[in-house]
Amino acid sequence: MSTLLTVENLSKHYTVKSGLFAPMRQLDALTDINLTVEAGETLAIVGESGCGKTTLGRCIINAQPSSAGRVVYHPKTGGDVELTALNKRQIKPWRQDIRMIFQDPMSSLNPNMRVFDIVAEPLRIHKVCKGRELEDRVVSTLAKVGIPADAVGRYPHAFSGGQRQRIGIARALVLDPKLVIADEAVSALDVSIQAQVLNLLEDLKAEFGLTYIFISHDLGVVNYIADRVVVMYLGHVVENAPTEMLFERPRHPYTEVLLEALPIADPTRRKGRKTEVRGEIPYLGNRPVGCPFHTRCKYAQDRCRAEKPALRKINGTAQEAACHFAETLDLKGAYEDAPVTRTYA
Repeated sequence: MSTLLTVENLSKHYTVKSGLFAPMRQLDALTDINLTVEAGETLAIVGESGCGKTTLGRCIINAQPSSAGRVVYHPKTGGDVELTALNKRQIKPWRQDIRMIFQDPMSSLNPNMRVFDIVAEPLRIHKVCKGRELEDRVVSTLAKVGIPADAVGRYPHAFSGGQRQRIGIARALVLDPKLVIADEAVSALDVSIQAQVLNLLEDLKAEFGLTYIFISHDLGVVNYIADRVVVMYLGHVVENAPTEMLFERPRHPYTEVLLEALPIADPTRRKGRKTEVRGEIPYLGNRPVGCPFHTRCKYAQDRCRAEKPALRKINGTAQEAACHFAETLDLKGAYEDAPVTRTYA
């Protein structure tokens, strides 16, 4: 596979004021993020709420300006494009290649627009086509996601949550993108509808040769759809590994905690799997010195409290972790007797 997108030392800071006479404080939402996205893969970004997943997705597409670092897009034709260096006018053409699916389909769809106009809007903005060609393209795209032609004149409130998310997917796909960023695309749906949308995303990926960045807090969903997983904590990447490798043997204590939270139907298999996690997530304006996870980690030692670990390859494998003791810790994975896999049929 070839590299489609590169994120280099990306950081995002916010300056806030906590009170009328309080000094301005800097909140570090993202700190020195480095990752690559390979063409044709599904890269999942996971972590607790507030870890920076959504901010990263928005900075990649330049919906939010980054504070430092670069996002470089590598199209098949032409030279590399540094998205973070472009203004709103300059980045507009590249938003045909990189599209986004949002978490809540009800709030992301204009309630005053017909479904046809919602999906047609990107085509009109980018002046891709008009008239009969536009109509055919919109109807055809909606049909691919399971919305019939006789429903295109309705408004979003007339559809179920799953159907609204399908409309959001059609809006993202109507421009024939290369990369789709799905921000919690199924978290607002019940499990049966999640199954339909996930299977649809997989089918569309195969049909159109798409690449996904799949942002989620649900490791069960990630285990089903992702080829590779990036784990984030407090605005840092703490682990990056192929999905099966990460689920079988995590290399960062925070990943072990996330895997422990996976539901397992057989209660006997849960014995001895409880992983201790202490305290609450620190406030972004008062980050811990050293390893960002050391305040909650049961394996923390003096070195962790004084020195921030670098993200590095572990034992020459495809697995990367930012833990001083990643090579020596014996962390529990999700697989003990059998894989913990959520199956969607």
